[in-house]
Amino acid sequence: MAKSGATYSVLSPGCPSRVVLDRIADKWTALIIQTLARGTLRYRALQKEIGDISQKVLTQTLRSLERDGLVRRKVHPDASPKVEYSLTPLGRTLIEPLHGLCRWTEKHLAEMEAHRQLSAKGDLAHNHNPNPNPNLTPTRRLVGRR
Repeated sequence: MAKSGATYSVLSPGCPSRVVLDRIADKWTALIIQTLARGTLRYRALQKEIGDISQKVLTQTLRSLERDGLVRRKVHPDASPKVEYSLTPLGRTLIEPLHGLCRWTEKHLAEMEAHRQLSAKGDLAHNHNPNPNPNLTPTRRLVGRR
């Protein structure tokens, strides 16, 4: 448990703040927080809003967020039980920073993809050597390996 008045640094190895950073820096956490920032949702509606998230990953992430005090799970005991998810006050403190991170991602996506393409071309140019030993044919190189 975190100590009141303690000093934490994510740059310090073994610091418990790294566990929190791991949780909030997760792609699925960011998407869930951003989606629930618009309001309370039922499980299926949340899954539909996010899109390509599996039931297993959504369930695991929601449980972790609930355990960390970021998401509230409310069960309405009716004939067919209804479960709703919403952000807690602590979870709401993540809306602005994660919103900024998501907007940064969208703004710089094309630039980063261009760098990836250049890097991939550079890697191919530097590392591509189809026949490192011109005296051996591809078949002879394979035969010699065990």
